[in-house]
Amino acid sequence: MKKKQLLSMVVVPAMAAGLVGCNTTSKSASLKDGTYTTETTGHNGPITVSLTIADGKIASVDASENVETKGIGSVAIDKITNTVVEKQTVNLDTATGATITSGAVIRALKDNLKQAGATDDSINAMDKETINQVLEKNEYTYDVVVIGAGGAGLTAAITAAESGAKVVVLEKTSQVGGNTLVSGGGINIPGTDLQEKNGIEDSVELYKEDTLKGGDNLANPELVDTMANNALDAYHWLVDDVHMEFIQDRVQQFGGHSVPRAAIPVGNSGYEMMSKLENLAVNKGIDIFKNTSAKSLMTDGSAVSGVIAENAGNEITIHASKSVILASGGFGSNVEMREEYNPEYGSQYKTTCISASSGDGIVMAQAVGANLVDMSQIQVYPTCNPQTGIISYVANSRFDGAVLVNQEGKRFVNDMGRRDVISNAILNQPGKYAYLLWGQEVETVGNMTKLHENEYNNFVNSGLLFKADTLEELAKEADIDYDTLKQTIDTYNQYALAGSDPEQNRGGKLRTIAEGPFYLQKVAPATHHTMGGVVINTNAQVLNTDGDVIENLYAAGEVTGGIHGTNRLGGNAITDIVVFGRIAGKNAAE
Repeated sequence: MKKKQLLSMVVVPAMAAGLVGCNTTSKSASLKDGTYTTETTGHNGPITVSLTIADGKIASVDASENVETKGIGSVAIDKITNTVVEKQTVNLDTATGATITSGAVIRALKDNLKQAGATDDSINAMDKETINQVLEKNEYTYDVVVIGAGGAGLTAAITAAESGAKVVVLEKTSQVGGNTLVSGGGINIPGTDLQEKNGIEDSVELYKEDTLKGGDNLANPELVDTMANNALDAYHWLVDDVHMEFIQDRVQQFGGHSVPRAAIPVGNSGYEMMSKLENLAVNKGIDIFKNTSAKSLMTDGSAVSGVIAENAGNEITIHASKSVILASGGFGSNVEMREEYNPEYGSQYKTTCISASSGDGIVMAQAVGANLVDMSQIQVYPTCNPQTGIISYVANSRFDGAVLVNQEGKRFVNDMGRRDVISNAILNQPGKYAYLLWGQEVETVGNMTKLHENEYNNFVNSGLLFKADTLEELAKEADIDYDTLKQTIDTYNQYALAGSDPEQNRGGKLRTIAEGPFYLQKVAPATHHTMGGVVINTNAQVLNTDGDVIENLYAAGEVTGGIHGTNRLGGNAITDIVVFGRIAGKNAAE
């Protein structure tokens, strides 16, 4: 079933007086009344775009049948559907950060108009409109300027505003969210009420130990200590102030953790966090300048004093009377930058990251003397869409008991191990991919095919995920030798019943794979997180190459380095951005 998004269905009366842009329809020749539909392909999959003409004018647009990312593609579609009806034109620019989705919908709308009798010339004669934010002035002054409207940026902005500062957030795309929005949203917290409800014993010390060990003890212990000791307070802030909702009967154990400690938001995605943060930011009076790309940091002597940005081709000056906070994310989507710091992770890898993860903040900070750390440490996520690189959340069935097998039908790695270890193991298999296999014993725990139904359908339609009543049928679908696969799973089931996996030392709960229907999902690694970035201290202040504080410059989130070492454990990114986002916001406002 395709996702039904709650888009605004705007209907304009054909004879309404004062119709904005009504002259454009006269340019588009005589349009035949009716509803015209075009199927197109967006970023994630198929989109159905319908356009209704009434009395020769565009009366409504509907593109609600789609599988685009909630909060990114959905926002672009919403803007397009509203603008087309309001302005009576399909000559629109694409949404920054959602160019594939918006471009596909706009092309489909032009096809719809042609079905209604328009020509290329009449369509080109329509007024040109933008769906991106255009600023009214070229110069602004705020107490605190935040670069980046992802999880770290909005957390910092809200905290600064709560401390009495006048705050603006600069976001270079047309929507808030960053990589947080496209994440699973899980946040590692030791000592939550959720752990207590589920009978899980944990501690700050154990969390610190797991985090340091997971990054091969390369991380800065002081930063890890700060994250661990402030994690529970961050969780309470998300629940009590941000009003985030978490799944009450589910605490997830990601690879590399000794116990389950990840609180999972309702919907199992970053949308729950980002939608709530955006609402709170707006309620706090925070200005968010979208489509506004920070280009450089302004300085007054050795202190940072503001930001030079660009909006709609114009240079924008934003003065910061107190501080600037960098929260612009990492450089996972910047192939050139990845190759510069670690040639192993070049163009041969697709990425889970949004296109805005291009390292801009790191470059700007370095230009004013900031020190960098761990820049060669780049993480790949093991279970992504082999065709697109997009992270798979259906594949979170791995944490509930699904196992990885190769094309030969054999297990080859600890399925609950570190991301880097699993990714490297997959790349050493025939074809550089693997299959994730599970049955009803696993599915009934996480219900991943239902929880992420749109993604599941997209994988099925792309020929990357198979469902069958028997293992033999699955093996046939994937061209895997059935006898080998059966022997592999029979052996694993014996391990599961015994509660121990001597073959791969799999951690977490072992569950048999014996009850159909069964699922087999093709997966491959893609770059996912960059552990390196600007050096900060425990106050989230950016340090220069001499180890001194750069006055009035703070940073939080993936733009920073030193917190995760060689490998970030799953669920630690959200903990990182909330803890240090709050620290940066509070200190920047003082």
